[in-house]
Amino acid sequence: MAAKPFASSTDLGEKTETLEVLADGVYALTAEGDPNVGAIEGEDFLVAFEARATPVAARDWLDKLREHTDKPVKYLVLSHYHAVRVLGASAFDVEVIIAHDNTWKLIKERGKQDWDSEFGRMPRLFREPDTIPGLTWPEVTFSDSMTIDLGGARGKLVLQYCGRGHTAGDIVAWLPRQKVLFAGDLVEAEAALYTGDAFHTDWSTGTLDRVKAFGAEALVGGRGAVPRGREAVDAAIEQTRSFLLVMREKVGAVHARGGSLKEAFEATHQALAPKFGAWPIFEHCLPFDVQRVWDELDGIDWPRIWTAERDREVWDELQG
Repeated sequence: MAAKPFASSTDLGEKTETLEVLADGVYALTAEGDPNVGAIEGEDFLVAFEARATPVAARDWLDKLREHTDKPVKYLVLSHYHAVRVLGASAFDVEVIIAHDNTWKLIKERGKQDWDSEFGRMPRLFREPDTIPGLTWPEVTFSDSMTIDLGGARGKLVLQYCGRGHTAGDIVAWLPRQKVLFAGDLVEAEAALYTGDAFHTDWSTGTLDRVKAFGAEALVGGRGAVPRGREAVDAAIEQTRSFLLVMREKVGAVHARGGSLKEAFEATHQALAPKFGAWPIFEHCLPFDVQRVWDELDGIDWPRIWTAERDREVWDELQG
């Protein structure tokens, strides 16, 4: 059997982008499984959520947003540190970039390695990479929560840390008046999970419980369509939890009996593929996901740094 093409290196087709208005002044841009972004209108400013992989890609999003509002972007909120989410930040020309304390630490620790890794894995998302001026650094960070007053009758935007999950520093953005939640990669709706830097036990238990407790009526996840209505939102959260629990179970069983990483990958793939296999980035993510679960079972709490070289080693071992 021929080896599968590395990660998303051959996924070069353009995706259809859809801008959705979720409430008055609340926007989400989805793109057939590519990373989602969003924006929230304040009385006389905008809050952008996520930044895309390059300034060129970010400007495309801003051009679509400008069809609805010409308010300046005052705040850019980064849900976590991965390169495809943050390196387009310079396009927004914002006053303040906001992230969690741990996101700042992760950028300092592994920002350049992550950039090189993700560029190799997902080259299509890095349109005109030479326009990236360097690593994106948050100017304001917090540990628990932060509130932005949107002004007038628009209410407040609550930025909340729900616990370790997709990374050590994921935050969500909650609009209590509109009941809209921007969940970043803590939740995916009909898209596979990337968990190579995750904390699977925390994520699948307390962190997702806290996300679910918001009672959102619309949820913008990291990838996939926007679920609307409490039932659909809860289903997306539980789909995410199910993916995590199956991985923990299958990798854990092989690890406990002294099996190999390759056996753990094959058992996990067999269990997840019937439901998740046709969803975006499933084959891309799963080798890195299984490796991270295995590391946790080996007692490695803080995720090892992914480099372009390590990516290829794990891929060749598990998808070769």
